[in-house]
Parts: sequence; structure tokens; C-alpha cells
Amino acid sequence: MDKILVETSARHVHLTEEHIKALFGEGASLTHKKDLSQPGQFACEERVTVVGPKKSIPNVIILGPARPASQVEVSLTDARTLGVTAPVRESGDIAGSGACRLVGPCGEVELSEGVIAAKRHIHLTPADAEKFGVSDKQIVSVKIESDGRSLVFGDVVVRVSPKFAAAMHIDTDESNAACAFGECWGEIIK
Repeated sequence: MDKILVETSARHVHLTEEHIKALFGEGASLTHKKDLSQPGQFACEERVTVVGPKKSIPNVIILGPARPASQVEVSLTDARTLGVTAPVRESGDIAGSGACRLVGPCGEVELSEGVIAAKRHIHLTPADAEKFGVSDKQIVSVKIESDGRSLVFGDVVVRVSPKFAAAMHIDTDESNAACAFGECWGEIIK
């Protein structure tokens, strides 16, 4: 059976150009730190503090490039810590989602929506989707074998684009539940 790489996506922030300037100063741009597995995506040197009604989480990484809408992706544990609502959604589906404040070295931004817990998902190219026998937006399960904590993740959405690289993304809560540390591989179950 073909396996899919499973990666843990820790809490992070996506910002608009306007919010980059508000948080880091006029003329600021994101500083590339390292490439991520998805082509064109990168971790940045810049960090922000995410502030909720209960607590704050400092030093949260920003992922680039800039996006059309600012978005904060947290685990459900992070959402409880912050005291915010974070519905489980696909990236970019932020309408009516949680609110928070972002604090940078040069300013603050109030987000009236944009806090989500990312729906577990698989990125595939069209060729990879054909190889796995799945299609865009299909919901599948993925079985992860680990020492003492093997499990099957349900409700995994398949996302297909020629711009993607094959990988499944889960958050830190999900990774901890499956002991999915280091290099981890899963089996797609339809």
C-alpha cells in the first residue's frame, strides 16, 4: 500500500500585507527563514503574540507569503488556553470564526474573525491523486501506525492542486494523540 508523509503543522499565523505593515512597521516585509514542504510556502523570522480573552501565546511563527486575509491556525488546546472559539475549518474558510488580537513590535491588529483549528487534510498533485485513487474535496481516513498509539484519523479532506507537494497535515493535538513524531507515514483508507 502506498503511504503518505504525515507532517505536524504547529500553531502559526498568515498575514495580509496591510497587517504586516501594522505589526512590523511601514515598509516591512516577511523575512524568509526556511522553506516548508509546500512549494512557495516558508517560515518567517518574524513572530507575533496571539492574545485571547483568557491568555496570550507569545512567539507565534508567521508563514509566508502574504495572504488575502489574515488567519491564525491553532490547536483546540491552544484555543482553550487563549479562551477563543476556533472552529475546525479548511484554511481560508474564516467567515464567522474566532477573534483575537495580534501584537507585533510596532503595533497591534484586532482580528474580528480568522482563528481556526485547521481541518486535517492531504495535499496532492493531480498525478498523486490519481496514484492514490482519490479526488479533490474527497473525505478519507488515514491510518497511522505508532508504538502504542496507532490510530485512524477520519474526516481528512483531500486537496488537489498542481501547486502542492504530497503530504498530510495534522495539528499538534493530533500528532500527540498518535505519537506521530519525527518522520511519520500514513495509509489512506477510502
